[in-house]
Amino acid sequence: MKYLIVGLGNIGDEYRGTRHNIGFRILDAFAEASNISFSTERYGDVAHMRLKNKQLTLLKPSTYMNLSGNAVRYWKEKENIDINHILVLVDDIALAFGAIRIKPNGSDAGHNGLKNIAQMLGTPAYPRLRFGIGNDFPRGCQVDYVLGHFTLDQRQQLPARVDVACEAIKAFCLSGIDFAMCNFNNK
Repeated sequence: MKYLIVGLGNIGDEYRGTRHNIGFRILDAFAEASNISFSTERYGDVAHMRLKNKQLTLLKPSTYMNLSGNAVRYWKEKENIDINHILVLVDDIALAFGAIRIKPNGSDAGHNGLKNIAQMLGTPAYPRLRFGIGNDFPRGCQVDYVLGHFTLDQRQQLPARVDVACEAIKAFCLSGIDFAMCNFNNK
């Protein structure tokens, strides 16, 4: 069985380590723990691996966040992956820092990356793992917050929370979305 795991983020040094790039960070940690590396291919950095009897394609789109759907659609079609076997890793300001919420579908909640993926796939019915980045910002400063860096306290907690997200990815691929939701949502 094939899976496409997509970490959302923006390319470029100015975005490295920002809250908005948590999808890239989780995917980097997942690849590092699996001793694999990314290569630059069409529409992004890609790595291929096996997880038991599953074939995983890891994708960090190079299309910038707002056009992520182009990369997702391309790799879904290239690898012939069922939409239910796609997992999009994304930041979420509606969740407390480090909280994880896995859903089989849903709205984009104003997230332009998710919105573009739904447009390009023709449906919002694709699995996603939302990683909470909190919402401790003054009114009107959402963009600066999302494109800003984690606080010192958050940076200290981040590796453990990213590890939980990596375990959730494994659970999604090996045991299915229902198991992953039951065992990782709000943990």
